[in-house]
Amino acid sequence: MNTLKTNLTLDAKGLACPMPIVKTKKAMKDLEPGQVLEVLATDKGSKADLKAWAGSAGHHYLGTIEEDGILKHYVRKSSGEETKEKTYPHVSSNEELETKLEDSSIVILDVREAAEYAFEHIPNAVSIPLGELEERMNELNKEDEIYVVCRTGSRSDLAAQKLAGNGFANVKNVVPGMSAWSGKTDRI
Repeated sequence: MNTLKTNLTLDAKGLACPMPIVKTKKAMKDLEPGQVLEVLATDKGSKADLKAWAGSAGHHYLGTIEEDGILKHYVRKSSGEETKEKTYPHVSSNEELETKLEDSSIVILDVREAAEYAFEHIPNAVSIPLGELEERMNELNKEDEIYVVCRTGSRSDLAAQKLAGNGFANVKNVVPGMSAWSGKTDRI
């Protein structure tokens, strides 16, 4: 395959969420508007994560190429007003969600990858990985109170923005998410 012209290559191989995005944010600061960053990663979830992050930050996600188990992500830096990263304003703490676990009227949406969910998740949580949310959104009710959870609050922030942008009225991003969850869990 022909090598794509990039201005900077970031090695994020071996890193798990949220580190590929954290390092990408930092690397983007060194680029001029219009320049392209190549991010090398091995985390399968990084494709959905980087695509969603680029969209929320105003950058242009160009695509991903997989070669020999390495994901090569390409992101073009946008300029000025485009790059003001949006964060979802409605946030819930782990503790607040824990007090609502017995409330059958809420929906807990886990947007981590299927393997992450399988090994440990909040009881009765619905698993829809961030990368599948666009095509599976119809599985959710727009009127439900939805608590979105991931490992650290980053993917869930992007998912909450996406849901709100598609007419979901009552969505909360759970922070810090599963990395600090001390409540009940189900496991394999």
